[in-house]
Amino acid sequence: QVQLVESGGGLVQAGGSLRLSCAASGRSFSNYAMGWFRQVPGKQREFVAAMSWTGGKTYSTDAAKGRFTISRDNAKNTVYLQMNSLKPEDTAVYYCAVRAGVAVVHGSHWDYWGQGTQVTVSS
Repeated sequence: QVQLVESGGGLVQAGGSLRLSCAASGRSFSNYAMGWFRQVPGKQREFVAAMSWTGGKTYSTDAAKGRFTISRDNAKNTVYLQMNSLKPEDTAVYYCAVRAGVAVVHGSHWDYWGQGTQVTVSS
């Protein structure tokens, strides 16, 4: 049974940083992409960043502005999201996801999801 467990969320002031972690278990994740999405109540889940098994990275427009960095440790089946210069509009529940193959931005194409971790950025 695949499990994804996120951690690292919390309350931070605008301009601060958080590092999210997601540990995956239950199967081999060779050739699986790992990624992050976020969702605000009443809005659709949106893609944040993803990383392929071989290290290729894909970022959303916002994350691509240099504030977020995704990384992964394949030996630990863990993906990280370093978030710097946080803004109140980054407030959301952040979800970890994995999928076989390459990273894609559409959430419906991801195979497994974590429960989410709340990130709240105060102004």
